[in-house]
Amino acid sequence: METLLLLLTLFVIAIFLGVELITKVPPTLHTPLMSGSNAISGITLVGALLSAGSGSGLLVNVLGFIAVTLATINVIGGYMVTNRMLAMFKRK
Repeated sequence: METLLLLLTLFVIAIFLGVELITKVPPTLHTPLMSGSNAISGITLVGALLSAGSGSGLLVNVLGFIAVTLATINVIGGYMVTNRMLAMFKRK
């Protein structure tokens, strides 16, 4: 129970810290920030693939497949948004 409370407290502090930091980022730096978060989504996709292929049971495989699907959508969508934002800065 103590471990759960410690992890929950750490999670809440991380949320507040993340919100505080992201509000300090100027709008011109949001594009590189998006690209960095896409790299993190790629790591999530690797973890989902490992989970789906572990063969630990039907429930784990189904949840792993769902995780792979959602992480793939997140990565592709993130790169599409980043590409669109970078296109706005191109000279014509």
